[in-house]
Amino acid sequence: MTGDTYVGAVDQGTTGTRFMVFDHGGQVIANAYEKHEQFYPEPGWVEHDPMEIWENTKSVITTALGKAGISPDQLEAIGVTNQRETTLLWDAESGRPVHNAIVWQDRRTTDRVEQLEEDDLVDTIRAKTGLEADAYFSATKAEWLLDNADPIKMERARPADIQDRAAEGEVLFGTIDTWLIYNLTGNHITEVTNASRTMLYNIHDLEWDDELLEEFDIPEAMLPEVRPSSDDETYGSTDPEGFLEAEIPVAGALGDQQAALFGQTCFDAGEAKNTYGTGSFFLMNTGDEAVESDHGLLTTIGFQRSGQPVQYALEGAIFVTGAAIEWLEDMSLIDNPAQTAELARSVDSTDGVYVVPAFTGLGAPHWDQRARGTIVGMTRGTRREHVVRATLESIAYQTRDVAEAMEADSGIEMADLKVDGGAVKNNYLCQLQSDIIGSEIVRPEVDETTALGSAYAAGLAVGYWEDIEGLRDNWQIDREFEPEMDRDEADKKYSRWSDAVERSLDWARDGGSE
Repeated sequence: MTGDTYVGAVDQGTTGTRFMVFDHGGQVIANAYEKHEQFYPEPGWVEHDPMEIWENTKSVITTALGKAGISPDQLEAIGVTNQRETTLLWDAESGRPVHNAIVWQDRRTTDRVEQLEEDDLVDTIRAKTGLEADAYFSATKAEWLLDNADPIKMERARPADIQDRAAEGEVLFGTIDTWLIYNLTGNHITEVTNASRTMLYNIHDLEWDDELLEEFDIPEAMLPEVRPSSDDETYGSTDPEGFLEAEIPVAGALGDQQAALFGQTCFDAGEAKNTYGTGSFFLMNTGDEAVESDHGLLTTIGFQRSGQPVQYALEGAIFVTGAAIEWLEDMSLIDNPAQTAELARSVDSTDGVYVVPAFTGLGAPHWDQRARGTIVGMTRGTRREHVVRATLESIAYQTRDVAEAMEADSGIEMADLKVDGGAVKNNYLCQLQSDIIGSEIVRPEVDETTALGSAYAAGLAVGYWEDIEGLRDNWQIDREFEPEMDRDEADKKYSRWSDAVERSLDWARDGGSE
């Protein structure tokens, strides 16, 4: 491979970290992956160890390059994509986190969000950030960390010292992209898509919002500089004395769902994709207009290239889809995810069973933090096959919830939906999704579009790819799925799903699980 050059992408996800190397045709040349530990210190709390994530990042980069026989100096650039909203603080002097990262799924700040609702701040937050007031986003997580991080971890004596040092810029805030860029380059930088998920960034003025920083008592001095998603100036370069022993520009970053939008080449208004991962995230490009949602969707930043206007998107965030398959495994209903299609096909229907996987509340379009996982319609004849099939169907129904809201807000009827993520390898699910949503489902050849999107962003910034038309030429269809189910039947099943969702709402209150 001597003489050949490539672009690498760090894809830091909720359950693990991947490094992929792409060639000029957008094909995968190298790939390595490592899981990291999930910590659940209390019910509804989810944490990650940022140092474990950084060590795994170094490991997967060196492993992937080694397996493919690629030297680091053959990388023209590195892109970063990441689990969004997951939040950490670290000591600028030592580079050590002051606490575990609080993961996007974490619900510990639910009470704080309800206080925002009581204080009539929901509309203000939505107007400035495009987001619903929710524990999902970074602002209340950062506030909690400033109030509760252990000063011993900072080798400081006074509890108040964290807040004081944050005000001096000696304690730094970041989402996972910021943490990785910091460790790769030494620079404290984020980019617009990740900034737009913090509930601290004004997506219209394109700057950190003073009123929101004051509300959450977050000093501006601790915040990263916000850059374009594909940055001609780059975010910095790796240290030639560091683990790669090479100086490689880090030139692009996107939150994972926006990275998938970019990787699916949804560059024009009206183009949409759905990524099936731990959760599912449905994004539609709305161009340079920030479309306000009347149907429970988020208005967010889709991407920005250097010197160009921000491209906005509507987003429907579904908290649990792939994680529902993991739950089936945890409950010993399946031995591995590949079994789900076989078990689902072995029965004609769910026999009236509906699974609502609201394990961490419900996202778009319902936004109920206190909804909880629910199974309804069971009889003595219910078997595991029915529950497995109902769990797969729940993924399709939740996607239709968002698709209908998307069409209502945008006024655009979707002709097709580009899909990616681990679950789309399941042909049964793809066909089911097409049947329930009533649209064509298009699966690309390279389904790791999250990593591909961040590679594209970095490669465009350094001229590895000349323009976005070349990226469109790279995009190839693997398979298309057309609706086969009768529309009346699909509508009837979907109506019953809505009844099941109603049963799950507002459960985790006094007398509930929390």
